[in-house]
Amino acid sequence: MDKRKLYLEEGKRTLGGIIGAFLYAAGINLFIVPAGLYTGGIMGICQVIRTLMVENLHMNFGTMDIAGIIYYLINIPIFILAYLKLGVKFFVKTLITVTMSTVFLSMIPPIAIVEDVMAACVVGGIVSGVGIGIILRMGSSSGGMDVAGVLLTKWKRDFSVGKVNLLVNLVLYAACLFLFDVEIVVYSVIYAAVHAVAMDKVHIQNINVEVNIISKVDTSTLEKEVFEELGRGITKWSTIGAYTYEQSHILYIMLSKYEVNRLKSIIHKHDPNAFIVVNEGVSVDGHYLKKL
Repeated sequence: MDKRKLYLEEGKRTLGGIIGAFLYAAGINLFIVPAGLYTGGIMGICQVIRTLMVENLHMNFGTMDIAGIIYYLINIPIFILAYLKLGVKFFVKTLITVTMSTVFLSMIPPIAIVEDVMAACVVGGIVSGVGIGIILRMGSSSGGMDVAGVLLTKWKRDFSVGKVNLLVNLVLYAACLFLFDVEIVVYSVIYAAVHAVAMDKVHIQNINVEVNIISKVDTSTLEKEVFEELGRGITKWSTIGAYTYEQSHILYIMLSKYEVNRLKSIIHKHDPNAFIVVNEGVSVDGHYLKKL
């Protein structure tokens, strides 16, 4: 695959991330905000700050939901950490996604589509969860706890994105119990649960895949691009074909399900005749990098 096709593929993935950002913002502003509920994670914290600014400080922002702008400002130091620790490509995609999420959250008016609060929880959770799932599946993130979770995982292996989100949500909803009534907290928890299920249905995180590549060409440039583009390690053997007695190389790579197509593009770019064997859903124990 030439560079033009690779750029086209990345463009499609970026566009997919923007569509996911729109769905996320629509789910929040058309269902959750009108119902007076609070999402989880950093966005939920931003919504609480917004409510305190409006109700306690009597600040008037008109029909615009200021929570999206607060979310963007909080993400600025997270952007810097993502750039330094997680690579330029992930940083650029996350920057685009979070910027578009902020734009959509600011542009879409918080108008109630359904009156029933339970229906708002379920539909809003599905729409926003699908949006985040698409963002993750496109190799980007929604910023906030997604990036923080990955950074904490790199610092201490016992951490995970799920554990970090759970901890933040426990603190957030505990604070909401003191600030608001119990009913709001209960419905917010229901929304968070539906959102998580919908997100996982679209983006099944870290399905482990092993790929064996048999190639008769020099694979040094292929290996270098895998290191740079995917950040994955490679185990390499020099072999001889039992039938042809020709020299060949076997490359063994472990990665996630949603990195396989990118890997195949790199392989076909360097060796169109490579023999590729993919085995999905394998169990991994040891030093293996889990990604979003």
